[in-house]
Amino acid sequence: MPRPGGSAASSPLVGGSEEPTLMEMSVAGRRSWSLPPLDVPEVDLALPEQAESALPLPEVSEHDLVMHYTRLSHRNFSVDLGAYPLGSCTMKYNPKICDWAAEYPGFRDLHPATPESSSQGALAVLVEAERFLCEITGMDRATFQPPAGASGELTGLLIMRAYHEDKGEHRTKILIPDAAHGTNPASVTLGGYETVEVPSNSRGMVDVDALRALLDDQVAGLMITNPNTLGLFEADIIEVADAVHEAGGLVYYDGANLNAIMGIAKPGMMGFDIVHSNLHKTFATPHGGGGPGAGPVAVHDHLVAFLPGPLPEVGPDGVFRWVMPEKSIGRVHGKHGNFGVVLRALTYMKALGGDGLRRVSEMAVLNARYLEELIRGPYDLPYEAPCMHEFVASAKTLKRDTGTRAMDIVKALMDEGFHAPTVYFPLIVEEALMIEPTETQSLQTMDALAEALLAIAATAGTDPDALHAAPVRTPVGRPDEASAARHLRVSWRDDDD
Repeated sequence: MPRPGGSAASSPLVGGSEEPTLMEMSVAGRRSWSLPPLDVPEVDLALPEQAESALPLPEVSEHDLVMHYTRLSHRNFSVDLGAYPLGSCTMKYNPKICDWAAEYPGFRDLHPATPESSSQGALAVLVEAERFLCEITGMDRATFQPPAGASGELTGLLIMRAYHEDKGEHRTKILIPDAAHGTNPASVTLGGYETVEVPSNSRGMVDVDALRALLDDQVAGLMITNPNTLGLFEADIIEVADAVHEAGGLVYYDGANLNAIMGIAKPGMMGFDIVHSNLHKTFATPHGGGGPGAGPVAVHDHLVAFLPGPLPEVGPDGVFRWVMPEKSIGRVHGKHGNFGVVLRALTYMKALGGDGLRRVSEMAVLNARYLEELIRGPYDLPYEAPCMHEFVASAKTLKRDTGTRAMDIVKALMDEGFHAPTVYFPLIVEEALMIEPTETQSLQTMDALAEALLAIAATAGTDPDALHAAPVRTPVGRPDEASAARHLRVSWRDDDD
């Protein structure tokens, strides 16, 4: 029987573990479709791109097709199947009421180009979601155009650039902590800035003295997450923000970890000028598989004029309209962002209310601190400050004593029915295990996850070779990640050429 919160991923699948491809299932003459008779004149297009012979597509029955894709879907781990403690990514259960709201025909079937006069309900959703988001973050206005967190980062940097250029300044550098998300330096480069790394101190937080030494008239701003990527609250954040402002820069909040402080602390009151949020992390909308996502950007009044436009506003007559900010950086996404994701997030906010959102953060922190204490001992905990919603453990001692690496541990964890946590990140922690249980996991799941991690650590001391071979009970064993990255195959072929 699977552990509480674990998955059935290790259970035998119908038809065995060797799943044939659709081409191997193909039998000439079988069909999984039927089309109505052609009711328009047939036309010979005679295009130069037209194939000279029929494509060798698989021919299977409808039932075989459905079974094939259903079996494949059962091999994928998901938030609906088991615990997904992927640090920094907040992969948590998505309430089905949010999907129900997004499926409402009046929203689902609305074309993005519908005139504002015929899309008042959708505009009202955006305005209300903006009001909620600004209340949570302590900001004044927001845009929902960015379709992901990294897009939100770039949008914030473009707003920074427009702000400084409007003042007649040309600044070239962005400061980021050494524990920052990898998207931060990537976004800085894409935005045309130079990345300057700020070291962490022995507490795992920004070294304020080192930060001050890096500040000059070329610094456009600082990008920082709070709680930071180590799962620690930046205790000196107000001093940090003041120092950047004194140098004429702006302070940008990477909202990846906003789910730890909702209703408890507001970035807008910590000195941040720009805040991006991840609706697909904090507000329980679908996450993973490349999207869709949403990375709305909120700002204080002095930056509202630079927001991407148009923005939805309600006039004195109660009619919603699109309005372009005076100094807008322009669009950063086609139309107005991923509306279905915003609708799901608003449903989540309204279902929980202010007290409920605060409770979400409290439970996320409680789960992380509880799990951290349970595994303390066999796993190193490099920082003493109490964690927030996630924590970074280390397999440094296990590697030294038994040869068991972080990768071995998380692969073995998959055999226990749990998804692996993030490994080898942040880079400043050796053999890092970045664990985020989220608020949606029960006490029983936390106990089972801790039991599995402790059992794996015990096995490392008695039979480390068993961990080097893990996982052994999943549909797919341990792949060769290096070869997969170096010899990418993205299409099906019937030979090895």
